[in-house]
Amino acid sequence: MFTAVLTDRERTAVQAYLRLLHTVRAAFDGPADGGRPAVVPPAVLAEAEQALARAGLTGNEEQFFRLLRDWCPPA
Repeated sequence: MFTAVLTDRERTAVQAYLRLLHTVRAAFDGPADGGRPAVVPPAVLAEAEQALARAGLTGNEEQFFRLLRDWCPPA
């Protein structure tokens, strides 16, 4: 099994993305009462964007998702 070795900044970007993904999933899995639309807290989105920028991955989604797949492969 291949294991990617990420820099600290890349790992932070991947972790921030995963937190964002879990937050979005939780928002959409909430009560289906037809009430307010799901909202992602701006701080969670900002954290992911800042982490991507610090890792030098802004605008390079292909490289980022390659890192994500290598570090956190699908089950």
